[in-house]
Amino acid sequence: MIKWVLVLVVAIVVLSLAAPWLSRYGLGRLPGDLTVKFRGRLVSIPITSTILLSLLLTLLGRLI
Repeated sequence: MIKWVLVLVVAIVVLSLAAPWLSRYGLGRLPGDLTVKFRGRLVSIPITSTILLSLLLTLLGRLI
């Protein structure tokens, strides 16, 4: 259980750091992705994008 939580947290951090690059392709702006202004900064929480990329990577991993 703790491994899955760790994987989810790492995925959210990686997607948050890559958000400017991924937003050009529409990721990070999907319904379910949260963008909150906190202390003058925009904080992005890409929940839907994380699930979508996880599914794509799972499918890719099963095909290889």
